[in-house]
Amino acid sequence: MDFGIEDRVAIVTGGAGRIGSEDCRVLAREGADVVVLDVAQEKAENVADEINDGEEYRGDAVAYECDLTDRPDVAATVEAIQSELGSTDILINNAGMVDARDKVENFDDDIWDRDMAVNLTGSYNITKEVYPHMKEQGWGRIISMSSMAGWQGGFGQASYSATKAALIGFAKTLALEGAQYGVTSNAIAPSIVVGALADMDIEMLEQTDEHFARIAKATPMRKLGTEEDVANLIAYLCSEQANYVTGQVVGVTGGIDLFSF
Repeated sequence: MDFGIEDRVAIVTGGAGRIGSEDCRVLAREGADVVVLDVAQEKAENVADEINDGEEYRGDAVAYECDLTDRPDVAATVEAIQSELGSTDILINNAGMVDARDKVENFDDDIWDRDMAVNLTGSYNITKEVYPHMKEQGWGRIISMSSMAGWQGGFGQASYSATKAALIGFAKTLALEGAQYGVTSNAIAPSIVVGALADMDIEMLEQTDEHFARIAKATPMRKLGTEEDVANLIAYLCSEQANYVTGQVVGVTGGIDLFSF
């Protein structure tokens, strides 16, 4: 199926990371020109080089270094992208911090502030710069990466869960504001996706990583998801076929969010 995004310009924040880089690859396979946006310039360049050197990719890639918490930097970066590539059609709000682990009474205030700045305010900062162009041209796709933790909460993940829940409200608000202008906005809520472990059966996973084995056991599909599972959904939500889908939260969970015995 042709998703109709060939030559569209897609910005993927956190594009050098595990999920973000797969988003870049899948969108480039569909023909989008991808901006690998990350604070880690060298890693972003590696992803861009992989795409530009790969025969399976129909779109090109370029790496940009940007600190999403720095509003002047974000504004200058988006201006440079639009100048170089001519447009900003798709925005994947993927960048985020997920390393905080502590109960509320012991939570580090600096970690809370950091996660708010990166996960939530960073998404706001770049969306605010990109959205007016989408509105003016009458076409745009904004995908915000939430999480099962944003839906259900996450033990020991106060800051992460709070920011991911807030992104759902942010995505729905953007959907309402952009609906008359051809701009759709949706959120994706993955559970644990670890492609390197996804093909293992439960017995092998127990021998490799007990934590992930417990998660796989609790998942109705009895396995972990992959980064590509998330990226494939992103590609669809960016497509012409998804033009009437907006304001939705879509899980990539293997059914773990369902009530099961």
